[in-house]
Amino acid sequence: MSDPVATVSGVSKSFGEAGVLEDVDLAVEDGELLVLMGPNGVGKSVLLSCLAGSQTPSAGSVDVFGEPTTARADTTSFLLQDALALESLTGRENVDFYRRLHPQFTDEWRDHVERLGIADDLERPVADYSGGMVRKLELAIAASIDAPLYLFDEPTAALDLGTIPTVHELFREKRAAGKTIVVASHRPMNADIADRIAFLADGRIVATGPPDELLASVPPVLETGASNASALADVVDGAPFAVAGNVRGFVPRRYDAGTDDGRSVRDAISDAAGIDRTALEIVEPTYTDLFTYYTNGVSTPMTSDRR
Repeated sequence: MSDPVATVSGVSKSFGEAGVLEDVDLAVEDGELLVLMGPNGVGKSVLLSCLAGSQTPSAGSVDVFGEPTTARADTTSFLLQDALALESLTGRENVDFYRRLHPQFTDEWRDHVERLGIADDLERPVADYSGGMVRKLELAIAASIDAPLYLFDEPTAALDLGTIPTVHELFREKRAAGKTIVVASHRPMNADIADRIAFLADGRIVATGPPDELLASVPPVLETGASNASALADVVDGAPFAVAGNVRGFVPRRYDAGTDDGRSVRDAISDAAGIDRTALEIVEPTYTDLFTYYTNGVSTPMTSDRR
């Protein structure tokens, strides 16, 4: 295996007395698409900023291509959330500005704006754009810089669901071209593009691994109607959570081997909770369940090999 493209070693970051990151270890492998997942406010943007060199860790170190992040400016294209497009300029003027600013800026922007559906809006001031249009412009610009490492902070924020597959396709094309990509996101659907996921919670990396391996580590999920939420709370691990009008919870680990009296897990839990068994289903975990499991304090942190 080749050396990692980026290595985060023992990184902590505080702003005044407020700690955001605490002793974070993470390696980004050459050519992978790593999705850094976690709720809003857990430090994903700060960690990406440390990788980009725009934030200095309070402790620890970050190396990119074997050098400190501030040593070179030509190795990374960084899309920070809500921090790229200039509202006083038109879309085309924004493109021209970044084309002059970055020596590695390419004409790929023409294809990107077409695919993202904003080619006809480039003469309009960005101040008149919707939030989704701004994000599309920023994506088109960041993806047009020819760099070996791309850092995308919440790239699908504000985008409609129909546009997200186009963004995923763009990322897959970059990876197929040999680029390394780190995507920070709080949207579980972005797990679908990952070679590997790293979950960030409470300022720490709590789990890393390929999506299928992480899904396999999640216990079975109980689902019932919203009216049974309080009853379900008495028997599941962690707090129940809402999904599409129902509530879900994780089957406690003590049921892994079944029940002592031979009853099914479903029967035992419905009896314990006082929920009619016909109103209780055991379902396979989804990416939404995976996200909840590793970011809401339900799981036991998985051992990581610093990857």
